[in-house]
Amino acid sequence: MCGILAVLGCSDNSLSKRVRVLELSRRLKHRGPDWSGLHQHGDCFLAHQRLAIVDPASGDQPLFNEDKSIIVTVNGEIYNHEDIRKQLPNHKFRTGSDCDVIAHLYEEHGENFVDMLDGIFSFVLLDTRDNSFLVARDAIGVTSLYIGWGLDGSVWIASELKGLNDDCEHFESFPPGHLYSSKEREFHRWYNPPWFSEAIPSAPYDPLALRHAFEKAVVKRLMTDVPFGVLLSGGLDSSLVASVTARYLANTKAAKQWGDKLHSFCVGLEGSPDLKAGKEVADYLGTVHHEFTFTVQDGIDAIEEVIYHIETYDVTTIRASTPMFLMSRKIKSLGVKWVISGEGSDEIFGGYLYFHKAPNKEEFHQETCRKIKALHKYDCLRANKSTYAWGLEARVPFLDKEFINVAMNIDPEHKMIKREEGRMEKWVLRRAFDDEENPYLPKHILYRQKEQFSDGVGYSWIDGLKDHAAKHVTDKMMQNAPHIYPHNTPNTKEAYYYRMIFERFFPQNPARLTVPGGPSIACSTAKAIEWDAAWSNNLDPSGRAALGVHVSAYDNNQVNSVSINSVEPEKIIPKMEVSPLGVAIQS
Repeated sequence: MCGILAVLGCSDNSLSKRVRVLELSRRLKHRGPDWSGLHQHGDCFLAHQRLAIVDPASGDQPLFNEDKSIIVTVNGEIYNHEDIRKQLPNHKFRTGSDCDVIAHLYEEHGENFVDMLDGIFSFVLLDTRDNSFLVARDAIGVTSLYIGWGLDGSVWIASELKGLNDDCEHFESFPPGHLYSSKEREFHRWYNPPWFSEAIPSAPYDPLALRHAFEKAVVKRLMTDVPFGVLLSGGLDSSLVASVTARYLANTKAAKQWGDKLHSFCVGLEGSPDLKAGKEVADYLGTVHHEFTFTVQDGIDAIEEVIYHIETYDVTTIRASTPMFLMSRKIKSLGVKWVISGEGSDEIFGGYLYFHKAPNKEEFHQETCRKIKALHKYDCLRANKSTYAWGLEARVPFLDKEFINVAMNIDPEHKMIKREEGRMEKWVLRRAFDDEENPYLPKHILYRQKEQFSDGVGYSWIDGLKDHAAKHVTDKMMQNAPHIYPHNTPNTKEAYYYRMIFERFFPQNPARLTVPGGPSIACSTAKAIEWDAAWSNNLDPSGRAALGVHVSAYDNNQVNSVSINSVEPEKIIPKMEVSPLGVAIQS
């Protein structure tokens, strides 16, 4: 993985332009401190900042085909690169890099090869034979990418806003699952799974198929030539990632090179829910566990730097990015270069607490589709940029293409949260890993209630942010907010505070348009707010805003339901058996 920057078809190909491209590329050096590369062909410049993970010795970029007629700069991990190499016996590869296959696939298949890549990626490919170029981004948008246009007719591509915002007349986020061809000068969606149309699937729930698909997604991500670890908050998602990694690590190439002892990492305020749960899971799995604590003041002091790196003013994202940003620096200091993380599960399985109020399976499924499509603006952006701020890569197995296909093909009736039947959020995922004979996790961890990352690091974190913002944003400033910020007008002092910082770094109008807006309750989309009339008066992205659902809701007087965590999991989760056909049946 790395940072990429490309300027294509510019009117100025002089030395001064090359110097400017190098200067902008260095703005992305935090993403790739191991190597800097720049290749110029006529009026096109392809620059690269490398974080060396696979083939550190020879995988420097840009990459080329045999006669160097095709040039590629890539930010990505191609997990099936060894299989692709076998399918291209007549090609000679210059490096052992997983990304080296891209130029050769294009040579064989033209623009139709992108869906053959199993992994995460953003790349720019220049075909010098006709001076055409191709840009593509992975299916969900795990890697970050932006596109811009210059007044001179040039097209700019960069991994982060700061690589192009000062030089382009207009720029925007490059849409996930799309490619952009210079021949058509338009975007084309290459990723077209069945769920994208939001049609309601009807496949029966097969817990073993779901489990095996996830295990496969985790194992394929253990492709590495450098040290790695796993983020472990003690919640369901990170705990499953850690459990599967620990279970299969010994038989991988990574274990032969670095040993089969898994390192795990957790961050939180002193005494936070995540630190306690993370330590318990680490002890259960036998990982080498590293706890990092921070104070509210540590987080507040880092806010400006976080916003500069994350490139958003979205409240939820900044709240969660700050602890991750602080933790990533500590992890990198230990010599670790990448981590596995649990992003994406809540979107796929309806894990956010507001899904308790989904009125039917159709609404439930369509909301999961909306959430997955928006991941590149929120959790993927956070995971990518808060880690890459320190040259650390995050891999996310829940967002594996094959796993998503399996999970999103399940009849959403099985995903619905039904307390009266003992089915809490993400029940189908919990049940898939509820193995009595060879348990993956302790029961109470497997059935721990959802904590959003910004809550789990310590509830006083969000409260501290609100108090800090209130000291810097006056009531008069809030009254004028619609005039100062007519687009995505901040409706809280915390949001106003973040917006002021963002606009200082990225003052251009296209920059503010890259950030999503609209009302939200506990991380919902605006559409889902319609599920409960009371939510419109309590719009806050924290999970504690899900009154009557979260066990530590803001106003405990309004919680009139029994806490899920107050009941033994065996009593609320029906014992399930798997039929010979792989269908779960209640016993």
